[in-house]
Amino acid sequence: MTGRLLPWTTVDGRPCHLVGDGTGYVSRLADDIEAVQLDMADALLGHAAALLAERRVTSAELRYLALRLAESLQDVKRVAESRGARCAPSP
Repeated sequence: MTGRLLPWTTVDGRPCHLVGDGTGYVSRLADDIEAVQLDMADALLGHAAALLAERRVTSAELRYLALRLAESLQDVKRVAESRGARCAPSP
């Protein structure tokens, strides 16, 4: 059995972990949520490119974009850490 960093946190922002064989309901749910988070990051990058190509962008629009990009980057970082840990050789 291996541990897995889940793609969500507790209400107070602490990481959630799952110990199991990777085939259960929570593992499949985590896989689905990771896929959604990565798809959302891709869509957000497309939106960012379009917004930044505009000549007239307000500071409020840029701030909103920066906030969403930061949130998305945190999600993607958590997915990468989780997947990297599962790929690492066992001691």
